[in-house]
This record gives sequence, C-alpha cells and structure tokens, in this order.
Amino acid sequence: MRYDKITLSEAKRFHGHLGPYLILGILAGELAVKKLRCRKYFDLSVKVWGANKKPKSCIVDGLQLSTGATYGKSNIEKLNGRGIKIDFFNRSNHKKISMKFKSNLIQRLKEAKSHRDSEFLARQLYKTKDYSISCVN
Repeated sequence: MRYDKITLSEAKRFHGHLGPYLILGILAGELAVKKLRCRKYFDLSVKVWGANKKPKSCIVDGLQLSTGATYGKSNIEKLNGRGIKIDFFNRSNHKKISMKFKSNLIQRLKEAKSHRDSEFLARQLYKTKDYSISCVN
C-alpha cells in the first residue's frame, strides 16, 4: 500500500512548529507502515514509551501524522518509560515491530539547545532521512 509522504508544511501546520522529535515520529511511523505492510488509520496500533514530557512528547504528533493512529480511535497509547521505545502492531496480520533510537541520534538531540538548532536538526533529519532508528525485533 502506498501513501503520500508527510511534507514539512503539513507537519508544521499540524504541530505548530518543526522539531526533531516531530520528524522522528514521522520517520518511525512511515518506516513501520512500510515494514508491516499495513493500511494507515485503522490497521495499525501504536504504543510509545518515554515520551511524556516536551520535547520528547512531540514524537506522538509525528506518529499520529504518519500512521493515522489517533487518541480518538484509541489506537495510539503513550506510556511511562525511561527511554523512547515504540511498538507498532498490524491488526490485520498480527505482525509487530519495535523501534528505538540509536545512541548517536540521542546525542544529537541533546546537543540541540535552541529552537533554531532544533529546527535545523529537524530539517536535516527529514531531508537526509537519517534512519538512526533500530528495529529491535
């Protein structure tokens, strides 16, 4: 199944600004939809750990945009956790993948101190499709 890529302007319109966690949510969600071969919106459920406070919680908006999972449909859930981990489950074929971010990416996120740095990193991640995301199963 093929879906149009989320543009930066769509992401900014939905979220209010561009940041690296928003973009990482978009990239992770797009990767999951592709790997699980599922339809967006209803075939997928998402659980995300460790994204309870800003700016990490911005990843949830990216996940909603890229997967179509929403709180209204109850197919996305935010849970407490130390580090960010995301589980994606294809409700049709019962396949699941989990994702985490690689340590080099975590370091780059920590180094973005200002809004300007964060937006620059977000654009860089989006443009290069820097998949510093590990599928752990």
